[in-house]
Amino acid sequence: MAEQSIKICILGESGVGKSSLALRFVSDEFKAYTESTIGASFMSKQVTLPSTENDERERLVSLKLWDTAGQEKYRSLAPMYYRGSDAAVLVYDITKTFEELRGWVYELKNNGPPGLALVVCGNKSDLKEDRLVGPLKGEDYARTIGALYIECSAKTAHNVDKMFSEIASRVPPKMDDCLLEENVDLGKRKNESSGCC
Repeated sequence: MAEQSIKICILGESGVGKSSLALRFVSDEFKAYTESTIGASFMSKQVTLPSTENDERERLVSLKLWDTAGQEKYRSLAPMYYRGSDAAVLVYDITKTFEELRGWVYELKNNGPPGLALVVCGNKSDLKEDRLVGPLKGEDYARTIGALYIECSAKTAHNVDKMFSEIASRVPPKMDDCLLEENVDLGKRKNESSGCC
């Protein structure tokens, strides 16, 4: 089984839990207090995606997570990290507002790579009693931008693995991976075509 590399950029305002989601997914850890990310941090994890209706084969993927800084002073660095991405996770805190996500979506639509798989993630679902954004509002917004919507909790691990697996499954296999899977002998074809036309 050929391994596919999938680059996922995690975007959102400072304090929404981007780093905590990445840490929970990669290391199954949660730290109640973490320092703000400076620039971006990188983590990776290898997972096997199950077969689907469109593809009966399992896929081995290496998820490359770029956790970006949410502070305004680092905003100009974001294009360095989402450039070349296959997917983006747009994170907001359900106890606050997600209006600031509209700016990230606008930026990705105008400057991001084409065909980017998107997920809108309402983090901190363990704080339901303090909720300000209902799930229907999040779902409706995700639908308008063609994104998957999911609520997670980095603290309890609720839906974290599911979110990363689902967004990775929305990234189609790359053509070179398909060629490797099909065992196409490119060398043989090269020899057959030798000669002058």
